[in-house]
Amino acid sequence: MSYIQLFALIFSIHLLAVMSPGPDFVMVLKNALQYNRKTAVYTALGIGLGIGIHIIYSVAGIAYLLQQNQTVFQLVKYAGMAYIIYIGIKTFMSKQTKIKLQNQQNNKQISYFEAIKTGFITNVLNPKASLFFLSLFSLLIPPNTPSWVLSGISFMLITVTFLWFSLVSVIFTNPLIVKSYEKYESYIVKFFGVILIILGIGILFEK
Repeated sequence: MSYIQLFALIFSIHLLAVMSPGPDFVMVLKNALQYNRKTAVYTALGIGLGIGIHIIYSVAGIAYLLQQNQTVFQLVKYAGMAYIIYIGIKTFMSKQTKIKLQNQQNNKQISYFEAIKTGFITNVLNPKASLFFLSLFSLLIPPNTPSWVLSGISFMLITVTFLWFSLVSVIFTNPLIVKSYEKYESYIVKFFGVILIILGIGILFEK
């Protein structure tokens, strides 16, 4: 697999995973509806910074496994593949977020630092995010991957996360869009789930 293909595959899996409703999505959506668009964007920034923490310990943990035991590393890789398929199934079967519109004018605003901290803590303490990144790096990143490729992948993951949740902040401050999303959310989520399952199974046949 070329590095371009590696970037494309990781981009696809991560984007689908980050677009699927979870704690990060709910937190950004809540702050967009409860406070305002800018607060939600700063929340998205905190989530992006949280992704950086997951990347650091994932790279360090995989490097340690490689040094200690190749068999354990292979088991982690297969577990990672299974987890990608698992989150696809969970996404497919997930329920709607059911977040109600609120009157922003009646809510006390929080500082931008507080918004960043909220997003950061929500992401870092999410065990599903930990498992996802450990799975992603153990499954797809070759042991001899150059540091510049790892840096590029890390930057891409953080940027994609921030941009997606910033887009969520913009989209879901429009009441008409929120109502439309609530109407079709189950179909959208099932689509993401199916694609993740297909990608996970496809990795099994990747040489």
